[in-house]
Amino acid sequence: MLDTENYTPRLKTTFRETIKPAMKEEFGYSNDMQIPRLDKIVLNIGAGAEAVRDSKKAKSAQDDLTTIAGQKAVVTKAKKSIAGFRVREGMPLGAKVTLRGNRMYEFLDRLITVAMPRIRDFRGVNGKSFDGRGNYAMGLKEHIVFPEINFDKVDEVWGMDIIICTTAKTDAEAKSLLKHFNMPFNS
Repeated sequence: MLDTENYTPRLKTTFRETIKPAMKEEFGYSNDMQIPRLDKIVLNIGAGAEAVRDSKKAKSAQDDLTTIAGQKAVVTKAKKSIAGFRVREGMPLGAKVTLRGNRMYEFLDRLITVAMPRIRDFRGVNGKSFDGRGNYAMGLKEHIVFPEINFDKVDEVWGMDIIICTTAKTDAEAKSLLKHFNMPFNS
């Protein structure tokens, strides 16, 4: 695990030294506290139909997500029973984890520099996937693009959602912030 007291992630240092001044100049902020920054990154794996048939699949998704994030993932459970999908209330359906601080910067660094280049036929991420409040959402079809996952021990390939929450007020500010972090937008 990381020695959090003496260690500062590369992206956090980059943010402080180069991105903050660039953003301040680009948008003309009068105060450093106005500069948008990363708030949190939420990772989610929905095991879906596989978890309904076999309850061990949600546990498998939780283990894989814990390995990727470096922090214990929480099993997500069904809020309501849906007979058509054979889902009962409280049934485990997936896993999620929220990253903040140094782990968040470390994960973003690994996502951009290691995982994204390993995606098959990768042409960049959609530049329009912002929610209007400065948060960016993206999905991966395969969680095995992360090097922490041992390909030989994977019993199921999961898709995963990645939501990057920022303190930006507008999508333009958030997109600029993520571009400074070298997020490969295709538009």
